[in-house]
Amino acid sequence: MSRSLVETFLGAVVLAVAIGFIVFAYTRSGVATVSGYEVSAAFNRVDGIAAGSDVRIGGIKVGSVVERSLEPETYRAVLRMSIDETVPLPTDTTAAVVSDGLLGGKFIDIQPGAEEALIADGGRIAYTQSTLLLEELIGQFAFGTE
Repeated sequence: MSRSLVETFLGAVVLAVAIGFIVFAYTRSGVATVSGYEVSAAFNRVDGIAAGSDVRIGGIKVGSVVERSLEPETYRAVLRMSIDETVPLPTDTTAAVVSDGLLGGKFIDIQPGAEEALIADGGRIAYTQSTLLLEELIGQFAFGTE
């Protein structure tokens, strides 16, 4: 009887430690979405970007992707992003889909412009650059096509 009680107690301790590790990892990883104002941007391709993907300026996370959708008139992929309200974006800001390395994940890289006017909540980033496809680049290099 006492052995069963000790095993149950140790199992509960192991479970509590595992939950603690999960909570610690989640709070330190920066995976949580950033609350703030929303902007959108239309891209030709958004391969590798999903809801929750990072939005960064200079490598620092300033937002996250909230939603992906398809614009039916132009067939462009539209990303809705939540940007930290302490980071105002000028109207000539650019957004690009970039990789975190050769095999890393993808994120949205924001390059703020120099205009004094700012993008309002619900506004749109007009200048975008879509993701580069590694397969296309390899094919162009291998076969010498443009």
